[in-house]
Amino acid sequence: MDVSRGTVVGVSGPVVDVRGLQRARVLDLVRLGERRLAGEVISLHSEVAVVQAHEYTGGLTPGADAWLGDGPLSAELGPGLLGGVFDGMLRRLEHLGERLAPGAHAGTLDQDRRWPFRPTARPGDIVSGGASIGTVAESPALETRVLVPPDVGGAVEWIAGEGEHTVAEPVARIGGREVRLAQRWPLRHPRPSGMRIPASVPLGTGQRALDLLFPVARGSTAAVPGGFGTGKTLLLQQIAKWCDADVIVFVSCGERGNELADVLAEIATLEDPRTGRALRERTVLIANTSNMPLMAREVSVHAGVTVAEFFRDMGLDALVIADSTSRWAEALREIASRMGELPAEEGYPASLAPALAAFYERSGRVQTLSGQAGSVTILAAVSPPGGDMAEPVTAHTARFVRAVWSLDRDLAYARHHPAVSWTASSARDVPHVSRWQIEHADPQWGERRARAMSLLAVADRVQAVADLVGVASLPDHERIVLSTGRLLREAVLQQSALSPNDVWCAPAKQAALLAMVLDLHDRELELVRRGVPAERIEQLDLSDAVRARDNVGPEDAAGVAAIRDALLVRLEELG
Repeated sequence: MDVSRGTVVGVSGPVVDVRGLQRARVLDLVRLGERRLAGEVISLHSEVAVVQAHEYTGGLTPGADAWLGDGPLSAELGPGLLGGVFDGMLRRLEHLGERLAPGAHAGTLDQDRRWPFRPTARPGDIVSGGASIGTVAESPALETRVLVPPDVGGAVEWIAGEGEHTVAEPVARIGGREVRLAQRWPLRHPRPSGMRIPASVPLGTGQRALDLLFPVARGSTAAVPGGFGTGKTLLLQQIAKWCDADVIVFVSCGERGNELADVLAEIATLEDPRTGRALRERTVLIANTSNMPLMAREVSVHAGVTVAEFFRDMGLDALVIADSTSRWAEALREIASRMGELPAEEGYPASLAPALAAFYERSGRVQTLSGQAGSVTILAAVSPPGGDMAEPVTAHTARFVRAVWSLDRDLAYARHHPAVSWTASSARDVPHVSRWQIEHADPQWGERRARAMSLLAVADRVQAVADLVGVASLPDHERIVLSTGRLLREAVLQQSALSPNDVWCAPAKQAALLAMVLDLHDRELELVRRGVPAERIEQLDLSDAVRARDNVGPEDAAGVAAIRDALLVRLEELG
């Protein structure tokens, strides 16, 4: 009797019952029917294995054959990931034709391409899992390290010389086991690492509203909740293009295909400001759009994190962008409904919160097995139906992430982009980032942030009063606060994705813009104390401050400082 072969006895959409897989274990890979559709065992009942199919099951009937795979759903990790476009199971899409047919078979890596390998270890060296034994010049922007698999270690008995090899060819023998350029890894199993390191180094996103007010540290997590039309996808795309992570893994999970097509087109042509090379050379795209199989969404986010962990183990800082986890949660709801689980709030399974926690917990800044520091940062969009921030996915996500960048519908409709709400957003990494800034970069960062947040909050309260009694009825110092709040929003927080000078902003220019607004505010308050009427101050044209973000380059802090000095002189002339 073939214990690795079974028979399909029931099909309910993506849920398939298979009898006869006696050696099956939960999460083992199963191939279904003549087309060998990929699926995973998610439940075992006596002689019946319940399989979650990751592909369209139309045409699959009871009586069809099923085969147990060799272990859990896995993918190859190695040279060729960067610049590639993959589906939710890490199958390379360029090998699958124009349409993704059910049962299509394609590997993650190109098996025929030869890569230039340069050894860094020598025969006789003692190495352990996670150690680097060589490098592959995958792209001029990033050199990929060849890592010893985590379960391999010992003396280097043999290592190939400098030359070209395919991902399947052995390049070393360590402890009696062959090591290749690529290694297979289960998508749902976190890769091992050493101790966790406190996350304090800020991840530069190039977006002022985030970096100045709601920073996220490398190895931390952030969520972007917002209703339809508030700009979630655009914000995440901007971060993917301009952030300072070493590797970007962009997971399109259930979103529209035309949006991903736009991302592909732009990334292929954009220049990385750090290296001067094509941005695509440090990007991995996982496409599981709304017209692709629903259940592949469920595994796509784990595939993205697995790829990021692979680069983390090289001592790099990787960023996973998932758009959106709400579509992923819909896949969880679908499978739970098909299996007859009792629904929890809004039909989601009771396991929703643990599933979200398990996903976000794969982030972190760690000491790798080779002793280097690497990180995985996770940013995820959340699409609450009707903009309801109390719905389960949004509410549970807010519990597990370190930063919440809540997008405001009113700001978006007022063409204030990014529409990050300064009242509904939060960042728990602020104390750690502030301490890092004091020690390594900008000692005044924390003080400026606190002042900006206070001014925005006070300006909102004053505006509510002004709407009732009129601006002319306000005390002079409150009128100054009101105008400063408006200047903060227009000159600092707003950003144009269409302006070459404002599409991203270096830390030095960010600090200069915020310092300019705060210095202008201080000078205006001083003039009020000298007896200058607020109405006269309001009549002074400060539009140069608003135009500074567009008129000077993205790294030109000196240009902003010159504009500030000129405006301060004009203000002083009023006194």
